[in-house]
Amino acid sequence: MRKNNQNQFIIISVITVICLVILDQFTKWLAFTKLKPIKNRVVIKGFLDFTFVENRGAAFGILSGQRVFFIVLTAIVAAGIVYSFYKLPKTKEYYYLKCGLLLVLSGAFGNVIDRMVRGYVVDFLEITFIKWPVFNLADIYVVIGACLILFLSLFVIKEDEKKEV
Repeated sequence: MRKNNQNQFIIISVITVICLVILDQFTKWLAFTKLKPIKNRVVIKGFLDFTFVENRGAAFGILSGQRVFFIVLTAIVAAGIVYSFYKLPKTKEYYYLKCGLLLVLSGAFGNVIDRMVRGYVVDFLEITFIKWPVFNLADIYVVIGACLILFLSLFVIKEDEKKEV
């Protein structure tokens, strides 16, 4: 990418992260203000409920109560993502990989804001046809971003093999 295109991509990336975090925080605010008093609302019977949960741990509630650990871990992960974002080649092939990184970063920021402000993460989406933990939009961002990064790393992006001389 040329310098001007790279600067535009960075600006668009920052705006994208901000918009995704705002959307995540807005949905959590709705869950906190409208859903917390009633705890649960069926959206699609047998498929999706809105269920208010105060998640004080990570995925599946593991490491519950380790608020400071998660805040520090998020800062380290965010720094690593930003560093990777700048170090990755500025070619078209890495565009989608950077998009995956932006999704993970947006999800990390969305959940760390909850931990810092409330002391827990607001989860509210519950798939009811299987036994699965309640989650939120930030969790969706992280999962989609991580899957995209994994897929691209395994099947799309190929490093040039060094030729033996």
